[in-house]
Amino acid sequence: MRISARAEYAVRACVLLARATERLASPTIASDEGIPAKFLEGILTSLVRAGIVSSRRGAGGGYELARPAAEVTVADVIRAVDGPLVFVRDQRPSDMAEEGALLQLWVALRANVRSVLEGTSLADLADDRLPADVAALTEDPAAWQSP
Repeated sequence: MRISARAEYAVRACVLLARATERLASPTIASDEGIPAKFLEGILTSLVRAGIVSSRRGAGGGYELARPAAEVTVADVIRAVDGPLVFVRDQRPSDMAEEGALLQLWVALRANVRSVLEGTSLADLADDRLPADVAALTEDPAAWQSP
């Protein structure tokens, strides 16, 4: 699985909004997170369309989370900007014509990715903590090494 720059920037922007006590202007988000401003505008548009972020124009305007951070998962954010979490040759594993162990492998991969990303909220990241089951995955030294 590959996390796109668009998805990573979207998560970072949403975590910043989760920590904010007021609406933030897009130039502030771009500057604070080192996200190219034009790129961020497209990301924010997708997040607004998905109902994750809301925006207000004018004085005191800017962006904020549309729902409490504890109710928005990392999976929600990634799906809003990139679509489904796991694709195999542009198909969802459950839509593939294959059968047997290989198909089961792709479905298992999707299930694990979903478990981690749907089990982690923006509130978790804003508080700089992970759910115990997700944090446990990082305790194996091999998880930190490239094969």
